[in-house]
Amino acid sequence: MHRVRRWVVRHSRLFEMIYRRFEPVLVKLAPVWRRLGHERVEAPVRRVEQAAKGALFDCQMCGQCILSATGMSCPMNCPKTLRNGPCGGVRADGHCEVKPEMVCVWVDAWEGSRQMKQGDLIHAVQLPVDHRLTGSSSWLRVARQLDDTSSSTANRETTR
Repeated sequence: MHRVRRWVVRHSRLFEMIYRRFEPVLVKLAPVWRRLGHERVEAPVRRVEQAAKGALFDCQMCGQCILSATGMSCPMNCPKTLRNGPCGGVRADGHCEVKPEMVCVWVDAWEGSRQMKQGDLIHAVQLPVDHRLTGSSSWLRVARQLDDTSSSTANRETTR
């Protein structure tokens, strides 16, 4: 798993481009998700998301994915689950202080972000993990949020 995760980080620009094409599809499907009911589609979408992201990113399904801001390196793979950068214990060779055999996820995140078009997102401060969302689909959450944003923008424009 670790080897695949590191390969993805080295090809983070490709995965950024794939996601940029995938995200609008999720948003276009938002009316379908709404009609079927988010609670009803959560389980099957979560299983697909977990299989895909688990295989590629060793995703921990925190429900608040920030891969696009961390060079395609999941910060939840950090033994300390740090979401805003490395701890003070990164070894001189870039390995983790807790798991010395593992490269620090933030070393990978930095390297991956340097290849990405929106690599500066790594500087954005991330909110703490809301553990109530653990195990839920971040894809559905993103689709719902972006759909709500576009709907409210359309509603504001029609009421002007």
